Amino acid sequence: MDRTLRAGRLATFAYFALNGFLMGMWIVHIPAVEDRAGISHAVLGWLLLLLGAGAFVGMQIVGPLTDRLGARTVVPVSAALCAAAVVLPGLATNAWTLGAALLVLGLGNGCLDVSMNAHAVQVERGYRRPVMSAFHATFSIGGVLAALVGARTLSWGWSPAATLGAVAALGIVAAAVSAPALLRPEPGSVPPPESPRPSRRATPRRIWALAALALMLMLCEGVANDWSVLHLRDVLDAPAATAALAYGAFATAMTVGRLLTDRVAARYGPVAILRYGAAVAAAGLTVAALSPWTPLALIGWTVFGAGLSGCIPQLFSAAGHADPDAAGANVSRVAGLGYLGMLAGPAVIGPLTHFMPLNLTFFLPVAFCAVAACAAGILRATPQGAGKPARKCSSNV
Repeated sequence: MDRTLRAGRLATFAYFALNGFLMGMWIVHIPAVEDRAGISHAVLGWLLLLLGAGAFVGMQIVGPLTDRLGARTVVPVSAALCAAAVVLPGLATNAWTLGAALLVLGLGNGCLDVSMNAHAVQVERGYRRPVMSAFHATFSIGGVLAALVGARTLSWGWSPAATLGAVAALGIVAAAVSAPALLRPEPGSVPPPESPRPSRRATPRRIWALAALALMLMLCEGVANDWSVLHLRDVLDAPAATAALAYGAFATAMTVGRLLTDRVAARYGPVAILRYGAAVAAAGLTVAALSPWTPLALIGWTVFGAGLSGCIPQLFSAAGHADPDAAGANVSRVAGLGYLGMLAGPAVIGPLTHFMPLNLTFFLPVAFCAVAACAAGILRATPQGAGKPARKCSSNV
């Protein structure tokens, strides 16, 4: 394997881990930032929408920009922006400044998310086998590391501004150090600076279909993030410490599953990963929703995470490989709608609890998983042979 390609893969791992670490450090410090800004939980909930809005705008801007300039140029700048922005919430002293800080942080996060996924597609194209899921697993590992580091600095009494400031400085250094190893644009994929800007092409229907599946599956992930702990505590009357294990089980299964998915995808193909992964996720969440016992519910959340783990990376990969000349723009469509789906999780489930018990609302994400399983065949098309798995799927997969 070419050394340049290996170095590019390692650099991509670094940026995914950095992104997970930066966002994890923000999450760990949410309570302290909330206290410093003097706002209520309700106000914080509204302000978090600005984080999502900034991310969505960043994704839509940086997608075409990545196609125009190349991921090698855009990824380090996006990473530096995201790193620099992470300190801003720690400096906020009221709702207005926190809202502005979250908007900028979301913008940086969205830019880094799309550009690093576009570069991951380029790496995967070079390897000619699935490698996308491992990158997403590294993002999760970065988040775990942030939880450990954040817990330690909080126990030492460090202020959010001091901790996040140090993280920002380290993040900028990491972005700069990793940049030289990023892959150069493929010949002909980036137009020369003097060439006229190409006319905007309509997004293919297949990309919008992939984006719709991403929205549904990331909404499922958002439901686990926001409601799994409450499910065990409020529906099954589990102690707080035990209820916290629901999200821990889901997140751990997601991380382990993504570390293993690439090998499975190389053998059986992305269609099988999405079809059977979504079906397993639906079964796991059904068990969790209907279980009268806490241990069985924990098993259900674990199976849900394991099934869901490999699905999103396959959608991102398919979007990036659909058209190498528009990989950034296509990934931005799928990632953007997917991100909206994750944000919609609490917004959709919350109102439904006024009409039915919380556990019964989980049958909406179960239905979404079933739709994804039925629509998995959309991944079968891989134009230009990019990113083909080592073995083709059998025709009955």
